[in-house]
Amino acid sequence: MAKIIPFRAVRPSRDKVGLVASRSYQDYSVEELKFQLEHNPFSFLHIINPGYKFQKEISGTKRFQLVKNRYLEFREEGIFIQDELPSYYIYKTISRDQIYCGIIAATSVDDYDKNVIKRHEDTISQRENLFKDYLQTVGFNTEPVLLTYPDSEVINKITDEVRSQRPEYEFSSLNRDTHYLWVVNDPKLTEQIREEFEKMDCVYIADGHHRSASSSLLAAESRENNPKHTGEEPYNYFMSYLIAESNLRLYEFNRLITDLNGMSKKEFLMQLDEWFRIENRGSELYKPSKKHHFSMYLDGEFYSLYLRKTMYEFTDPLSALDPYILFVKVLKPLLGIEDPRNDLRISYLPGRQESFEVKKAVDEEHFAVGFGMLPLTIEEVKQIADAGLTMPPKSTYIEPKLRSGLTIYEF
Repeated sequence: MAKIIPFRAVRPSRDKVGLVASRSYQDYSVEELKFQLEHNPFSFLHIINPGYKFQKEISGTKRFQLVKNRYLEFREEGIFIQDELPSYYIYKTISRDQIYCGIIAATSVDDYDKNVIKRHEDTISQRENLFKDYLQTVGFNTEPVLLTYPDSEVINKITDEVRSQRPEYEFSSLNRDTHYLWVVNDPKLTEQIREEFEKMDCVYIADGHHRSASSSLLAAESRENNPKHTGEEPYNYFMSYLIAESNLRLYEFNRLITDLNGMSKKEFLMQLDEWFRIENRGSELYKPSKKHHFSMYLDGEFYSLYLRKTMYEFTDPLSALDPYILFVKVLKPLLGIEDPRNDLRISYLPGRQESFEVKKAVDEEHFAVGFGMLPLTIEEVKQIADAGLTMPPKSTYIEPKLRSGLTIYEF
């Protein structure tokens, strides 16, 4: 039974929302970031990059406090305003090739701790604690965890009804996406949404494992420090964007390796031959078309690698995942990649980009070899989560990617 409730979001005023909302900080090039900070005083980037005000790079706990200060300034100036009533927020984006629509809500930390909110990736404790300290200092969260749930006719009907009305926000971003947001605070509708989510045995994290884990740490620490803890305090929840499984888009991550671990091209191909049937595809761009098929770009040529299934044993859902197969049969034993999360010899390229980008990276001699595969399905991800297993890092690149500063959850 998933506890997913409305909350009083802090949001940009309607006239400034298009200027405030930003992409994730990491998505900006140095030039783009500089332009936004110089020419857009309302950008949320000013909050998460507070050192710009002092023309100084600031990090650590000092940065956390300055982030809070910049945020309070936006609140004091009326750029951000908090809703009076607890609400759900229906958020829709239209891009050139996809439409996404989901519900922004507060989700229960207890559900995360009890595996009602299921996860499929490992987290790094250092990152968990760092973000927990950040949340504790700034007192708000602006990046929703992306959750997915089984398609629901009831929720679809409610969102269709709400979307027939004028949205609170309607604006376009520089990448030509159009954004809409509706505020749902009618008691009848909010109760219907809450009850429908309560009927679900579980929901799944699609993106945001570290944010969820950090919120759990923050809640545990806050409970210990609050002798009057009731379970309903804001720290018992974290902000999420819930989207139906059918509306989620999963892409693969290509793998790029800097060297062949001391082997020649011929030696490497001979080693691969034990586990894969190899075909030289020449210089023509090649992408795999079936599960357990891989593409490889090496020394100016594409190869197809077909797993020899008679040699490989499938023992659980994890063993059947292509990113796992590539890791245990190629990256680790042949190329010496022991830690794919931290090894500097491996890089990842989202499969949303073309195979040409893998070719380009190798041709420019930044990498020696590149591998591609088909994207995982949502069913594969759920099987891993249901079995209590974890996937290799960078197994999925999931969309939608959400903007910062659109709705903010205060603790």
